[in-house]
Amino acid sequence: MNSLFGAAAASARGHGMTSQRARDRLVATLRAEGIKDPRVLDVIRTMPRHLFIDEALASRAYENTALPIGLDQTISQPWVVARMTELLIERGVPKRVLELGTGSGYQAAVLSELVETVYTVERIEELLRKARRLFRTMKIENIRSRHDDGNVGWPDEAPFDAIILTAAGESVPRALCEQLADGGVLVAPLGPTGSQRLTRFRREGDAWHREDLEAVSFVPLLGGLG
Repeated sequence: MNSLFGAAAASARGHGMTSQRARDRLVATLRAEGIKDPRVLDVIRTMPRHLFIDEALASRAYENTALPIGLDQTISQPWVVARMTELLIERGVPKRVLELGTGSGYQAAVLSELVETVYTVERIEELLRKARRLFRTMKIENIRSRHDDGNVGWPDEAPFDAIILTAAGESVPRALCEQLADGGVLVAPLGPTGSQRLTRFRREGDAWHREDLEAVSFVPLLGGLG
C-alpha cells in the first residue's frame, strides 16, 4: 500500500476541473449513489484520475462517467471502480488480487492503495506499456503486470485471495475459477452487451455462492493478444 504518490504528487494535485474540489464533488456523488465504504471513498478522493486519461479529456476526469482511452477501450466510470472495489473488500481486505484487464491502470492503482499486491494482466500491449509508465511515475511499487490473455489468468502466481474482471463475458473462464483461493471472492460483469450485471462469487471449498447485483456496461472480454 502506498502514500500519495512520490514524484507524481505535484501533478496529482491538479487544478481547475482536476482540482481537489472536483474530486470532493465526485466523492459526494458516489456517496449519494450508494458507495459506503470510507476506505474506498478516501482512495477515490486522493487518486489522480486525470493522469490515467488523455490530456484533452482531463477536464472530465472527475465526472462520474466512463471515458475513452483509445484502442476501443475505456476507463471505467468511477462508481463502477468504487463499487467493484467495495465488493472485494467488504468482508476483509485480500492480500493478493488478480485483475484481468489493466486498461488505463486506474482500477489497479485504486486497489494498490488497499491491498498488499495487485497482479494485473492486459492483452493489449500498448495499453500495458502506458499503464506501466504511469505506475513508475507515481512510485506505485506493489503492482505486478503481465502482457497476456486475461482468460488464462496468471497461474504461476495462483492462488489469489480475490480476482476482478474489468471486461464482460457470458461466464467466468474456468482457468480463473481454479486460481481463486478457498474463501476468496471474484467480482465480474457477466452477460451479453445490453444486459450485463455485476456479479460476485465467493468460494467455499467446492461450493460457489453467487450474487447478481447492479446492471453495468463493460467492453467484452476478448481472448488472444493485441
